[in-house]
Amino acid sequence: MSKMTPQEMARHIGNGLLSFPVTPFTTSNVFDEARYRSNLDWLCGYDVAGLFAAGGTGEFFSLSPAEVVKVVATAVAETSGRVPVLAGVGYGTQIATELAAGVEQAGADGILLLPPYLVFSEQEGLAAHIDAVCKATKLGVIVYNRDNAIVSEETLAKLCERNPNLVGYKDGIGDIELMTRIHLRMGDRLTYIGGLPTAETFALPYLEMGVTTYSSAVFNFVPHFSTKFYAAVRRRDRETVQAGLRDFILPLIAIRNRKRGYAVSIIKAGMKVIGRDSGPVRSPLTDLSESETAELAALVARLDQGEFAARELAAA
Repeated sequence: MSKMTPQEMARHIGNGLLSFPVTPFTTSNVFDEARYRSNLDWLCGYDVAGLFAAGGTGEFFSLSPAEVVKVVATAVAETSGRVPVLAGVGYGTQIATELAAGVEQAGADGILLLPPYLVFSEQEGLAAHIDAVCKATKLGVIVYNRDNAIVSEETLAKLCERNPNLVGYKDGIGDIELMTRIHLRMGDRLTYIGGLPTAETFALPYLEMGVTTYSSAVFNFVPHFSTKFYAAVRRRDRETVQAGLRDFILPLIAIRNRKRGYAVSIIKAGMKVIGRDSGPVRSPLTDLSESETAELAALVARLDQGEFAARELAAA
């Protein structure tokens, strides 16, 4: 079980880069524990403040509840205290509360509460859902505001009053007005996380709003770029950030936007490109084509030769 209090966890992750490790699968579509451990050990060698096991990029939505707990337990064992492990939790309230208890037993340091499955609901229903998950665990809980789970500032404030372990708010919708209202109302009570895809695109403007961290999916396969990009964001080095967007992020987004579901698929393709093949995505997602994977490979190969790399070298 976690030795971090919810508040300690929230403070820690707010001071660095976050990421969602992919969940590797074998060609038989089974969780590849050996590859997962190898990937995690490699990523822990970089400056990262927290890893979300079985998160969105980790294909939470395609894992069974038992697989979620196994993935989280494996991450906890492999990272061995080197970095906090936060677990994805979601679906309906009954499954979400059972998962919250399960990942706490597995040793997770915190929970990212993903939107409920399928349904849209009123604020009262969302509040009851979040309330139940917070009360099912002693771990710190981060609410992921996106899709069918948009929580208002009034609802969030009441939830925080009732649940001291509700310690984080992750924004995945890009509603600047709502983000401003929440930040002004809640202040330092919460840690704020950028969660828009791709988060690097919004990192600088969100920093000005008090969002000190974000989750980087590309950290999975270009951690050297991701950590340097984050450092440039935190020092407000606009020219270097813009170079990184031009050299890598925007061209990657152009590939990602070609098909639905590619936000996850392109990260799995990136793992293949760098020699850490983590298998295919699970259906209903589809993998990149061979030509698209080749485009991504060329983009990664050029990363150390572009303007971003030159600026980072000058800043070092």
